Amino acid sequence: MPDTDAEQPERAPYDPMPHGPAEVGVGPWPGGRAAWPSGEEYDEQLLAEGDRRNVVDRYRYWTMEAIVADLDTRRHDFHVAIENWQHDFNIGTVVRSANAFLAAEVHIVGNRRWNRRGAMVTDRYQHVRHHPTPADLADYLGERGIPLLGIDNLPGSAHLETMTIPRKVCFLFGQEGPGLSEAARSACDGTFSIAQFGSTRSINASAAAAIAMHAWIVQHADLSADHAWRG
Repeated sequence: MPDTDAEQPERAPYDPMPHGPAEVGVGPWPGGRAAWPSGEEYDEQLLAEGDRRNVVDRYRYWTMEAIVADLDTRRHDFHVAIENWQHDFNIGTVVRSANAFLAAEVHIVGNRRWNRRGAMVTDRYQHVRHHPTPADLADYLGERGIPLLGIDNLPGSAHLETMTIPRKVCFLFGQEGPGLSEAARSACDGTFSIAQFGSTRSINASAAAAIAMHAWIVQHADLSADHAWRG
C-alpha cells in the first residue's frame, strides 16, 4: 500500500472528498445520557449510538417521524410524477431530487414496485403515491386543482427557460429512452422542453427532472428562509 502523498494514485473526479470526515454524520451525544436534550423529536438510540444518516444538521438525532412531520409544515406546492413500466433506475434518483427540493408528493405511475436504489432512503421522508395509469394520476390531480405538465421534446412544447411555471403543478416524466407514453401525453395539460445545445437529442430523465424542479424553486421558493440549505 502506498504510504506517501507522492505514491497515492490520482483520484477519480467522482471519488469522495479526500479531506472530508472519515465517517458520515455524528457520534453519540457528547456528555452521555445526563446531557441528552429533551424533546419528543429525539431518538434515544441515535443519541446513544450516533447518527450516521445522510440528513442535514437540523435533523441530527431526530426520529424519522419527527423529520417528516417538520418537512410537512413547509413542503412546496409542486408534485413530481414518473412512469414506471421498465423499473427504470432513474426513478430513485428522481425521488432523491424531489426530497432535496421538498416536493409535496411523488407519484409512481404504472408498476407499483419501483427501483429504490437511487433514492438513498430519501423515499422514507417523502409522500410517495402509486397510480396504475396516467389517467388515474390526472384524476387525482384534477380533484385538487393541480395541472399536469409533462416533459417531452414535442412540437409545441413550452420552453422551460421562459415559461411561467404554475405554483401548483405536477411534473410528469417518462422512462429513460422512450420518454412519455402515449397515455401520459394524452393525460397532460401541456408539455415543456429543456433547451439543449449539443449533439444528443435528449438528456437523462433524472437530470431533466432535477432541472425542472429547480426551475420551480427559482420562480417560487423563499430563498431567504433559513430552511434553504446550501451546505
